[in-house]
Amino acid sequence: MSLPRAYVEHVAIRVSDVDHHVDFFREVLGLAIRDEQPADGSRPRQVWVLGSVQLIEDPNFTGPDGRLAHLGIMVDDYEGVLARAAAWGAKALPAGPNWLELPGGLNVEILQASAGAVEAALAINPRA
Repeated sequence: MSLPRAYVEHVAIRVSDVDHHVDFFREVLGLAIRDEQPADGSRPRQVWVLGSVQLIEDPNFTGPDGRLAHLGIMVDDYEGVLARAAAWGAKALPAGPNWLELPGGLNVEILQASAGAVEAALAINPRA
């Protein structure tokens, strides 16, 4: 049995002030906003910055910014990954069957990649 191929598509972190952090990514690193979801009462404001960062606003948090919320992972075998994750002990979260809590508490979001996307992402040499 061959294992699926995957890559981390985004890292979601909680911050007390989304605008402050977006300004850093834009002004210091030149990374623009990829997507934004305003707060709607049931969900906090969220901003996705180019470069695989999702910022989730949590203005009531009093500790240091940067608490990990979840990892978004693109896979080439969505159904197979979910089946293996369940057998491994991962539990589906209320957000949907692709939102998993691993034993120990780490949350991951499993996303189906388009054909060839995983191979293309894995072909990038980050040290080149």
